[in-house]
Amino acid sequence: MATSTSSTSKRTLYRLTGVAPTVDAMFDVLSPEQLEVVDAELQLPEEWLGVPALLVTGSFEQPVASWCGEINRTTGCEVSRPVNRSAGLLMLAVDGEVYAIGYDQGFRLVPDRIKDRRFGLGFVIRRVDPAQIRDLVAHTPGGGRTDITLVPGGTPVWSLGVQEHAQIVRRLGGRLDGMRLTIGQDNRTKISSVEGGTGLRMRLGVDAADLVADIRAIAGVLRDETPSPALEFVEHIVPVKDDDLVTRLEARLDDLLGEQPDGRIAVAVPSDHWDDYAAAQVFATKVHSKDAYLTDDFSLEYILNRARVQRRGTRFAALRDGTVTLYSHTRAEKDDVIWTSHVLRWIEAEVALGVRRFFLLDGQWYEIGEAYLAAIRSQVERLITGTPSVDLPAWVLGDTERKYNESVPDLRPGYVCFDRDNVRTALHRGNGVEICDLLSPDDVLVMVKRAKGSDALSHLFGQAVVAVQTLLHSPEAMDGFARKVAMARPGRGLAEGFRPSKVTFAILLKNGTHLTADTLFPFSQVTLVQTAKLLEAWGVAVEVTGIQAVTATPSRAGIRRLAA
Repeated sequence: MATSTSSTSKRTLYRLTGVAPTVDAMFDVLSPEQLEVVDAELQLPEEWLGVPALLVTGSFEQPVASWCGEINRTTGCEVSRPVNRSAGLLMLAVDGEVYAIGYDQGFRLVPDRIKDRRFGLGFVIRRVDPAQIRDLVAHTPGGGRTDITLVPGGTPVWSLGVQEHAQIVRRLGGRLDGMRLTIGQDNRTKISSVEGGTGLRMRLGVDAADLVADIRAIAGVLRDETPSPALEFVEHIVPVKDDDLVTRLEARLDDLLGEQPDGRIAVAVPSDHWDDYAAAQVFATKVHSKDAYLTDDFSLEYILNRARVQRRGTRFAALRDGTVTLYSHTRAEKDDVIWTSHVLRWIEAEVALGVRRFFLLDGQWYEIGEAYLAAIRSQVERLITGTPSVDLPAWVLGDTERKYNESVPDLRPGYVCFDRDNVRTALHRGNGVEICDLLSPDDVLVMVKRAKGSDALSHLFGQAVVAVQTLLHSPEAMDGFARKVAMARPGRGLAEGFRPSKVTFAILLKNGTHLTADTLFPFSQVTLVQTAKLLEAWGVAVEVTGIQAVTATPSRAGIRRLAA
């Protein structure tokens, strides 16, 4: 028998819900029909693993591949090749929780209804490096739009433009932040990637003791750790758990299904079955019907038409009980089945109860608006830093903004003041564009503002967007700014090929109020988050810092001590 020489293998781990940690309970949740299809063999490796466990192995056999007849018609050549796909499923109970790992096609034996939909995602947002996101799937309710981003080299999450309060993140992948796992036993610095959605895909130990230890480590992260501050927004949008509210939402959707379509119900491909969707050539749908409706793509029109002819109060149930079967060949025979699921997994719906808005996605209800303030606040807290990359002196409250900016180069050698020293271009012929108020020694664009209200800060944030956009897209403006820097800072001009990499908003609030997420004007918080998302999507980091205030002009040394 061939054996693996590697100590780990990339697998997808599922956590199961509503399954008791016993072998009998594990067996009971499996489909007898599917076990028969794979001619399943059951084994009990409990003694070897040291925990309750059930192993299912089998195969999907097809004497003649579905493509053989087609290629015969195309080429005239007689071809007859069989198909044999293996299936392995290991179910095991670790510390009272039941987990499942599929091998080859074995993952199809795990019923969707018992999968913990937030398991993989919950682990990833606690352990992935927010600066090395490689895979993101985010769904925007209200239109069926799913955004899929793949960045093999990794990128900061804040550069991906996720609308934290308006999108549901369904899958996230990136570089695993260091933890004690089998993958790191030989080399602690070894980089390992991880993807999390419903399941958790990563390298897991192959040996029994290593696998159980890795599962315990994963469970410990979910139990004991909080999400990374940069990724906690993923958990702001939480499922509705109030049973009475769910009943009301289902009743409202039942009424909506009886009306003419108006866009509030759309198609949403199940996030953990994108590959199946892409491979399917036929979709067979049944909604309160004995016969399946066959189409070459999922048919929302059929779903809505079938629901509308049902009696009031039974329409939602018709969708809940309806099925969608995907086939790999146009002949749509038993051997071509890829996957079968309930209709509700294929639609999203928007429902209003008074002023509250809810969305049904993947069979689960969410209230999106409830997450808005939490998402905004978490982003503001991320942006306001107590350890800024710039070193600015205190602001004497009697000084104007211009006087403060002009004083900084005297108090902080290496800084250059560009307040009102604008760059003019063919597009900006009038007053030109103010690129920044101050340029730091390491070329951070510093935007300074004394703000008594949100209007002043809106202007500041707008200035930054215009300045960065101008430098990125106008060679004339970049050349003009580079010449100004070279004149103001002889021998230390901008590097060739310079592009802005960071913007710092330096703010003096009112009469020197300490700048925090609590003291920043509410409207400015929203504008700041929107501005930061735009700049970060352009590859420009954003930070916000409060400027310390003093009531009288101290000595230069005193100012330096205050700003430290």
